[in-house]
Amino acid sequence: MTEQELDVAYTALCRALGEAGPANAERFLAMMCLGLMVRCEQPQEVLALIESVRGRCADEAE
Repeated sequence: MTEQELDVAYTALCRALGEAGPANAERFLAMMCLGLMVRCEQPQEVLALIESVRGRCADEAE
């Protein structure tokens, strides 16, 4: 994905998340993640990303 394509996708995600609203944000993101996970061919990719995100969130919480 090019930078421009990534920007378009990110903008669409932000708009959809805004339309879902704060009450549905967690559900929306969970459904989005599951939809993207099933498209990964290797489970290791998903597990590595989960660990990466978990670590980044833990770092920011401190």
